[in-house]
Amino acid sequence: MNAPLNIGFVGLGWGAHIAGTLASGPASRLFTVAAVCDTDARRRAEFSARHRVKAYTGLDDLLADRDVPVIGLFSGPAGRAELLRRIIRAGKDVMTTKPFELDPAAARSVLEEARALGRVIHVNSPPPEPPRYIAQILQWRREHDLGRPVGCHGENLTTYHEKADGRWLDDPALCPAAPVFRIGIYTLNDLLRLFGPVSAVNVMTSRIRTGRPTPDNAQLGLFFASGAIGSVHASFCVDDGQHYANALTLHYERGTITRNILPAGYGKAEQRTHLRLVRSTVTKDGPEVVVENWESGEPSGSYEWQAFHDAVTGRRKIEMPVDEIVNATAVVAAMARAERSGATERVFLP
Repeated sequence: MNAPLNIGFVGLGWGAHIAGTLASGPASRLFTVAAVCDTDARRRAEFSARHRVKAYTGLDDLLADRDVPVIGLFSGPAGRAELLRRIIRAGKDVMTTKPFELDPAAARSVLEEARALGRVIHVNSPPPEPPRYIAQILQWRREHDLGRPVGCHGENLTTYHEKADGRWLDDPALCPAAPVFRIGIYTLNDLLRLFGPVSAVNVMTSRIRTGRPTPDNAQLGLFFASGAIGSVHASFCVDDGQHYANALTLHYERGTITRNILPAGYGKAEQRTHLRLVRSTVTKDGPEVVVENWESGEPSGSYEWQAFHDAVTGRRKIEMPVDEIVNATAVVAAMARAERSGATERVFLP
């Protein structure tokens, strides 16, 4: 087997957790954390000393390191496209995190430039390849002729007791409808893959117990171009043991599919997928309800390091889901406008 590729991490907030998990997990056979970059001297020094890696203050210094061909970009989403542009123009490939950007035009521009340069940009949500549970939902829809999408609801819930810390998470302009932007984005990306483009959105938010100036409870209303309607509820105020379940209810003309609606053990909901199809059929004895189940140990929103490695090394050609990333970014931009205006806002695709 070839030696692991050296990767440098930019941003040691959430990035420190991902870098530490990568260094100690099975993907360490693919990537070696070789350098970090952060403007915070304490975080930079602590991580560098603990993991014995090089530390840089500025991005340009890291990009000049020829021993680090791959970058993990974990800075805030505002202006991320410009950082990505600097990285790919330096000849390096990138794994980054959701939310991808706040500006859909900037998102499309940098993704198309990466494609033209032959560089790889992957994000954990939407992943470069559809999860198996998405494929199974689409297969059920075809096999059972479920018809057109009618309505959907998604939930991603957890329990936080946060305090203001001056980061971008405290700024409504940088973190719109905060729970949806931070954890509901996984649910939104799944719904966009399953129900298609969104034409308009509205937003409800509240602050229940957070110490931040941004909301800790939010719901995003979705008006799909197909005529279907839906919603995403995300909250930092619910401790029912089903943290980050990314629960989905999908209604079609002739059936309903759910994901992770049934409870799992405490803290285990995010570690697996349980799908259930409920549809009606007519037998010789009259109408009946048919139920099918499908399970896997597949979570949602994980970092697909194997696919990223395959794409970077040329082992497989994996197309970036440019339109899906841009569509999600456009919905987020409309969500930000709707939170400010209190009105329904149209989604504009660049």
